[in-house]
Amino acid sequence: MALSAAIILAAGEGTRMRSNKPKVLHTLAGKTFLNRVMDSVSALDPDTLAVVVHYQAERVAEAARSYNERVTIVNQDDIPGTGRAVQCAMAQLTQQGNLDGAVLIAASDMPLLDTDTLDQLLAFHERSGNGATVLTTMLVDPTGYGRIIRDSDGNVLRIVEQKDANSSELAVHEVNTSVYVFDAKLLAEAIANLKSDNAQGEFYLTDALEAAKAKGAVGAFAAPDPLSVEGVNDRVQLANLAKGHNKRVCERWMREGVTILDPDTTWIEDDVEIARDAVILPGCFLEGHTVIGEAAEIGPYTTLIRATIDAEAHVERSRVQETHIGRAANIGPWTYLRPGNELGEGTKAGAFVEMKKAHIGNGTKVPHLSYVGDADLGEHTNIGGGTITANYDGVHKHHTTIGSNVHVGAGNLFVAPVKVGDGVTTGAGSVVRHDVPADSMVYSENTQHVVEGWKPEWER
Repeated sequence: MALSAAIILAAGEGTRMRSNKPKVLHTLAGKTFLNRVMDSVSALDPDTLAVVVHYQAERVAEAARSYNERVTIVNQDDIPGTGRAVQCAMAQLTQQGNLDGAVLIAASDMPLLDTDTLDQLLAFHERSGNGATVLTTMLVDPTGYGRIIRDSDGNVLRIVEQKDANSSELAVHEVNTSVYVFDAKLLAEAIANLKSDNAQGEFYLTDALEAAKAKGAVGAFAAPDPLSVEGVNDRVQLANLAKGHNKRVCERWMREGVTILDPDTTWIEDDVEIARDAVILPGCFLEGHTVIGEAAEIGPYTTLIRATIDAEAHVERSRVQETHIGRAANIGPWTYLRPGNELGEGTKAGAFVEMKKAHIGNGTKVPHLSYVGDADLGEHTNIGGGTITANYDGVHKHHTTIGSNVHVGAGNLFVAPVKVGDGVTTGAGSVVRHDVPADSMVYSENTQHVVEGWKPEWER
């Protein structure tokens, strides 16, 4: 159905999170709560998308604009409550133009709220002809949630907040998810005379349902998946929700043909892509838009952040960020690949190797204990252990180029900017400060001095 406006409530502090940042800017599976809810609501294509802010208003508003540049920001005043937030939003949206049709209201602390559930809610609202519809769910433990109170015929009478509920009302397991659909005109009338005579001294949006009931039918639609409408009030709830969501993500990939040896220790964010026959070993964190190719093996104990791993590559006990690893490459253990690397087919970055903005040609190996930064390495080159590209002079970064089929001895230091041609061999312990032509050998003399008997007798 056509959606005239969607109002996302993001004004609260979230004191139970015990945090210096607003609750809605905490993250689940790599995205903030607000980002996730805005994405789900935006997919409904409302005529107007509004986000209500108050606590750290500029910070939340800036985040909202970064998620959707067309968002309308509404500033709630110091009068507390969800009802007041909607009053402020409706006042501003009405000034901008006539609201005609359905208005969706959603809390921003429901990070798994999905577009499919919202679509079903809107369809139910349209079929039923209700003036207002509340999204509910059934919980085994409803503690902390407002209870849905129905009459003997199953019609919604009211919503009672936990702190205002009596013992019989507390025993109800159907709860309010803080997601509603109202007819715009009915919503404007229902919120006009809200009162704050409750335990919190706030303007509750739930009271608007009672006002709406006097003017039209109020219905309820039960979300088919309780996890999708679960709210987060503290970090314990966040951890439990994240774990439940991650379990589903892992199960989905396993059904797609990915081997995940231990889902309990494997964390996969929503934008990750994994091809069939890939193997994910225990202790892995796959973050952002990471892409893993067919039959690649990741882990154990590896973090991939917006990385691309081609087919048959193996990445073990490593941290890889914004790096492309080619087919059948071998990375790790204890390798740190910072942003900007391109590693070709059959390459190796071994134990205690760090790279940054390095381009590594096919078949080239950097086996261990080396730093390669701001450098281009050709094909089938071997870098000896303990080699460093000295790319920083204290002010500027400089580039190193090492050609193909180069054999670099152990403990070399390349002082950038410097170019080494194809087919070069370097001696162990060399300091290369100047360009080296192709098919040459280069070494640095280092006179060894031995002083015998230099310790005093009492130390011998």
